[in-house]
Amino acid sequence: MNLAYVISDQTGAVNRALSSLADALMARGLRVIGTTQTDTPRPKTHHCDMDVRVLPEGTIIRISQDLGPNSRGCRLDPNALESAVAQTQARLDGADILIINKFGKHEAEGRGFREVIGEAAARGIPVIVGTNGLNVDAFQDFCDGTATALPAEAQALLDWADTALVPA
Repeated sequence: MNLAYVISDQTGAVNRALSSLADALMARGLRVIGTTQTDTPRPKTHHCDMDVRVLPEGTIIRISQDLGPNSRGCRLDPNALESAVAQTQARLDGADILIINKFGKHEAEGRGFREVIGEAAARGIPVIVGTNGLNVDAFQDFCDGTATALPAEAQALLDWADTALVPA
């Protein structure tokens, strides 16, 4: 199984590395599906707006919601996330690789991109997923410890993808 995850303690590093990987692979003519994420800081708050780009076309979906300046709860808009999931699911046929911006709380709880990741892996499509320290154990449980850990460095991701994309 060609499954890898990217984790970093540097803010934005995973997003930048996965976006760079997607762009490089699409420039080669590969059919890249999934999502990459961009976070845009919001003035006068510690929050940011979270947008995902649905690959390959580039449809942008805002997956965060504004709960007010003093909110501390989860700002993820589950309906927006599920829209990105559905669009990705619909593109699985003929995909060369699946890139998912984050295995987050929804995935850890059995929702979000979890089913898409599992189906792609079952079909033999290489999968690379971003995660964070809060959800890495849930991701490891999900994939039964079979995923390769990668640094949030564009060249390391490209090297992994080059190996994963070689036909068996």
